[in-house]
Formats: sequence, C-alpha cells, structure tokens
Amino acid sequence: MLNIINCDCMDLMKEYPDKYFELAIVDPPYGIGASEGYGRSLRNNQRIKEKTWDNEGIPKPEYFNELFRVSTNQIIWGGNYFALHPTRCFIVWDKVNAGRDFADCEMAWTSFDMVARMLQYRVANDHKQRIHPTQKPVALYEWLLTKYAKKGDKILDTHMGSGSIAIACHNLGFDLTACELDKDYYDAAMKRIEFHRAQKRLF
Repeated sequence: MLNIINCDCMDLMKEYPDKYFELAIVDPPYGIGASEGYGRSLRNNQRIKEKTWDNEGIPKPEYFNELFRVSTNQIIWGGNYFALHPTRCFIVWDKVNAGRDFADCEMAWTSFDMVARMLQYRVANDHKQRIHPTQKPVALYEWLLTKYAKKGDKILDTHMGSGSIAIACHNLGFDLTACELDKDYYDAAMKRIEFHRAQKRLF
C-alpha cells in the first residue's frame, strides 16, 4: 500500500506513535543549493519551475528527533552533512559518472550496526523521466529495501521528491507512507507513480 500525502513532514510524523515504522529512508535538504536544478514532468516533458528549497539550510534538530521517535531504523541520505551520532554503517552510492555530476558519490548515514556498503549505479540508467534535481534511481531504493528491510516492514519517507522510493516499494511489495511538501513535485511524482503502476498492470 502506498500512502502519499502533499504535506509538511513534521505534520505527518506527529500523527504516528513511537516506533510505528520499522524503517525510514529519507533524503532531506542538504543545504547546498541543489534545488536550483530543473526537473521534467513525466507525461508532457515540461520543466518544473525553479525552486529554492535547498537554500534554506539543513533540517532543524526537531526534525531528526521526530524521525528517530517514529522509526526503529533510519537511512538518511546526506548524512555526512548532518550532526548525527557516529555510525559504522555508512552507505555509499557510487554514481559511476566520471565527474559529470556535482559529486562522484552520495553518502547515507544509517542506524544499523553493520559494515559499510557501496552500490555502483550510473545515474543516466534511471533518469529518462527526471522530474527532480536530486532524483535518485529506483534501483538504488530497491537495493536498500532488499538489504535493510524485512518482509512486512512499514517504510517512511519524509521528503519523497520524485517518487522513486514509491515505485521501488510498489515493485517489492512494501507498505510506504511518504510526503512531499512542494505541490509541483508532488503532482509530477504522482503522475510518474501512476504511469508505472499502469504499465505494470498491462504486463
């Protein structure tokens, strides 16, 4: 089941009791100006207007307090930008892009007491339908779910963006609760998700 809402993540999380979600996989703003990129909607290839959400700094401590309250385990993209306690289980996504992107890799902080892991996956393989400047591949989320989630786990995403995690959860049969504050991105993501689900039904 996919429960996706156009709302503020703080409003969403306050609706849930402690440790309701087994795993949160989130990609909050890093505060590095990434929102200045453009995206394209799935169906009409129209550019989404320029945004400034990543120029406003990283989430406040209250966000992380709520995230840790409502979830048992967490995977937090951009964890190297945030003041989180030490972990030995960083996840590294090697973009295999030969320097063609802002960075050769991205890092995620996790709450797991496990060894660090790396996935090599080229961005271009998954971005034929790019709608968000920090869009991550569906295959990356499928890898995370396969490695770090168990059957029956409830998944939380507080900054859904392009909807890649929703497609991955749909493909693998995980229940997802997610929100996206920006209405343009929310609408484009919902179109992308519904298009994917329709294609799956056809085949």
